[in-house]
Amino acid sequence: MNHQIFESNYKKLGFLILNQETVDEINSDDYKTYIKVLYLPEDYEITIDFKHYRTLSPSLFFINSNQYLQINKEGKKQGYFMYYNRDFYCVQIHDAEVACDGLLFNNIFEMPMTTLPEKEVLFVEGIFNQIQQEFDAPDSSQEEMIRTYLKQLIIKATRIWKIQQLGVLNDEPSKEMDFFRDFSRLVEIHFRTKHTVADYADILGLAPKTLSNKFNRLELSQPNDIIKDRIILEAKRLLGYSSLSVKEIAYQLGYEDPAYFNRLFTNKVGDTPSNFKKKYLQGKNVQL
Repeated sequence: MNHQIFESNYKKLGFLILNQETVDEINSDDYKTYIKVLYLPEDYEITIDFKHYRTLSPSLFFINSNQYLQINKEGKKQGYFMYYNRDFYCVQIHDAEVACDGLLFNNIFEMPMTTLPEKEVLFVEGIFNQIQQEFDAPDSSQEEMIRTYLKQLIIKATRIWKIQQLGVLNDEPSKEMDFFRDFSRLVEIHFRTKHTVADYADILGLAPKTLSNKFNRLELSQPNDIIKDRIILEAKRLLGYSSLSVKEIAYQLGYEDPAYFNRLFTNKVGDTPSNFKKKYLQGKNVQL
């Protein structure tokens, strides 16, 4: 079977092997509310939140429940798609790095892709095969076993992702890494109502300059850019996937003055919100 589902009380996890039929299903709205994990060999093309990715070698993608996913092109080799809700797996102990809001799902780099080193491909394919076997021969401990495999996958991918994406940050004390994750998480929670670096510095108990200096020292994007980029991403999602007017979107994102919001969007995107919406609706495969 192409589609297997585990469901118990409020917990749910599904597993699909990628083919034309399941790709069409994945591209529908059915999985919007779930956390998603994709294993794609080479020559797949996908879009996540208006950004296009092509796999040159086997890769994993970790996609949060508020992100938009579209598989544009299948490769020749078999891929896997797994989706689950927070009730199935969401560790919140000390806001763990491998939790459902961990590095793979929520980071200031907005990078959902983990390219697998050759030596890790067999390990990752093995995990997906083991999960498939759990569905083929269910046992009373099936739920715990699948969750264990999922956690192994996330831990392994987090380690690889950190090496690939964090660069100089890998040499920093872990409390520094935690600081950047805290900032990223705070932006995710408050971006609709808090728009300035001073707002976040206040929550973190720092002077705005101290906050900016931390990012400068490691040559990371400026906090102000991270905040504005998150607002613009949400604006794009609402323009592309909702029937709200530009004015309504401005209000929803905390801007009392729609003209100001219009200018901000146009400066960041190079197109007005209404133009962006028109282009996006004309062809969802257009690079935006």
